Amino acid sequence: MKIAIRFLTLITLAGLMFASCEGPMGPSGADGKDGKDGTDANETCKLCHNSTVVQAKAIEYEHSLHFTGEAFEEGTRNSCAPCHSHQGFLDVIKNNTPATIVVNPSDPAKYINNYVATASALPLPGAISCFTCHSSLHKNYESTEFLPLATTAAVPMTMWGGSKSINFTKTSSNLCAKCHQPRPITASSGALIDYSKLVSDPTATYNLSSVSYRTGIHYGAHGAMAAGVGGIEFGTGYTNSAHTNAASCSSCHMAPPSGLAGGHSFNSAGNFAGCNTTSCHTTMSATNTTLTTAQTYITTKLTELATKINALGAGHDILQKDTEDNQYHGYIDIYDASSNSTGYWKNPDFGTPAFPALTNAQFGAILNYQLVFRDASKGVHNYLYIKKLLENTIAAF
Repeated sequence: MKIAIRFLTLITLAGLMFASCEGPMGPSGADGKDGKDGTDANETCKLCHNSTVVQAKAIEYEHSLHFTGEAFEEGTRNSCAPCHSHQGFLDVIKNNTPATIVVNPSDPAKYINNYVATASALPLPGAISCFTCHSSLHKNYESTEFLPLATTAAVPMTMWGGSKSINFTKTSSNLCAKCHQPRPITASSGALIDYSKLVSDPTATYNLSSVSYRTGIHYGAHGAMAAGVGGIEFGTGYTNSAHTNAASCSSCHMAPPSGLAGGHSFNSAGNFAGCNTTSCHTTMSATNTTLTTAQTYITTKLTELATKINALGAGHDILQKDTEDNQYHGYIDIYDASSNSTGYWKNPDFGTPAFPALTNAQFGAILNYQLVFRDASKGVHNYLYIKKLLENTIAAF
């Protein structure tokens, strides 16, 4: 202990000795030039976070189905996450995930749908938010950060295994089509069915996949119908309306707000501000005969197609009527223990018969019915394509 104390004392004395050897301090140098003041962070935030920009958009978004609907309820499943979650959507964009369906390398008899989110995107998939579509937010803190969008690239269609794509002239619409596209129909092996046979061999018995309550294209038909691509195209004569190239999704669905429509509500119902613009319409309204005539025709043809499909049941509908709106949404009225326990066909509780055999053309007709009904625009998105799709489908069987 004494040795340690002596050692510390010697070090201290040595330090004092060296300090005492320094010369006198010279005069102070001139003061440096003041630096430029930084940007006031609060003022930067207020460029966007004010009642007319972000706050207004947030209120609009609270009335959207992206916010209030079922958009992220299935976000924890890797096949659903690309469209039903924030992280899943950005994951497939970042990885340029292909929309292909390929042979499973570990089991050549099975197939894998590549269009899924990676495992890293699933633990906290997150609800769809501002940052889902606006990928540059809060990077430079400028009012221009709403752009660029997360993606505007052409959209390979998962329904068609990537062999067909949606690519709008107004490329901002590709962002919407990335999710608003139909899903594929696959065989029990997971392989994509050959849609061409539905057209080329229309009278053959359909056996490319099983047929169940949920068999179909899911709900994302909007992008395909608006672009005029992806339907089961019986016959010829397909063209697109002016909307396909001259308008964009945002033209109508994000028009200047009116009531609870427009802006970031993405709701176009009753809001014609996006229609009545330069180089477009001038007097479009809910009573405009151009609109009402087109929607009435498409609704009539869609009802005609549903009636023809249901007649295949010889006394009981093929399609299931929704109990809330009394319409056929495209679900097939087949018993499913968990999803459709009151379904008619093959219901063990009622002893009902097996589902009728369909031809290829009849199955294709069901897919086209789903595409048009679930598009929900009654022809507005792309009147010429939807009109021809219905007319040719009705004539096909």
